[in-house]
Order: sequence, then C-alpha cells, then structure tokens
Amino acid sequence: MGRWEPNARERMMRAALELFAEYGFEQTTAGDIAASAGVTERTFFRHFADKREVLFDGAATLDRIACEAILAAPADHTALDAALAGVVAGGELLEGRREYATVRARIVASHPSLRERELLKLAKLAESVAEALRTRGVSEPEASLAAHSAVTVFHVAFVRWIGSVADPGAADGRPTFAECAAGIAAAFRALK
Repeated sequence: MGRWEPNARERMMRAALELFAEYGFEQTTAGDIAASAGVTERTFFRHFADKREVLFDGAATLDRIACEAILAAPADHTALDAALAGVVAGGELLEGRREYATVRARIVASHPSLRERELLKLAKLAESVAEALRTRGVSEPEASLAAHSAVTVFHVAFVRWIGSVADPGAADGRPTFAECAAGIAAAFRALK
C-alpha cells in the first residue's frame, strides 16, 4: 500500500491494533506500525505523539461529544441525568466498532502504562463533564459528583458492552452501548 493511499490515520490505527495483538505492545515500534500501514515513520509521528496514542485517539472526540450532549440536555435534567446523557452520547462513537474496542481493551489491560493512560483519559473525561455541568449552572460538589458517577457508569457499561453475549432481541445479537449504559445507570441509582 503506497503512502498516497487515503485514510492513513485509520490504516495506522488498524495496523497498530493488529501488531499489538499479535506481537505485544512493547515489541511493536512506531516504525513497525508505519510500515504495516504503508506510510513513513515521519507520517506516523505527524498523526500521533507516540505509539500509545494510537489506542487513545478518540478520547478528545468523546469528551467533545459528551460535553455537547450535556449542554444540549433539557433544562429540567438533574446533574446526573445530564452527565449520563453526555457519556452515553460519547459512547455512541463505539457502535459499529465493538470488535476493535474489544481487542483494544485487551491490549490496554495487558500493559501497566496503557492502563494508567486509560485512567488518565477517564479522569480527563470526568473533568470535561464536570465543566460542562458547571456551565449549565450546576454547583460543586454536585457537578463533580455527577461527573465522576457518570464516568463510572460509562466505564462499567463499556466493560459490559464488550463482554456482552448474544441477546436475541438486539440487532447484532448483543445489546448496544446505550442499552448497557441504561442498565448500569439503573443499577447505580438502585445502590443503597
């Protein structure tokens, strides 16, 4: 595949996932990813700061979509309802990418520095959600509590979504991310 082929970023993301899954994160270099994607190493570094960032490429988009959904939520939504609407909207980015998300989650779980980066990205999401709630007029500590609670629901729903088994009522035989999030949110609200 030549360097002039379109979608270099997507090709590098797919190549990285395949190489990380087959050879391991530590054993795969940025040069390996670039070669597999048919681009130069220089092109790789124009798109990604390092090989870890290939796995976290969508974090900023998820943050943005979550915040937009929070700000667009009906005025009568509670802080928690608005925060949950935001993280569910962000989670919709995952639909159609379940296999990618599942392999990515296994790779992240297998390496301590990737788990740390995942936690940092979730913390950044919680900060963004809290800021969006504050923009809606939610005061502290409610904004932070709702934000962290919603991100916890997001994280637990994600784990359930990638590990979900066949559900005859679902289009692809498994529940959507939104369905998983709704179930986890209900369980969260039922905590005593």
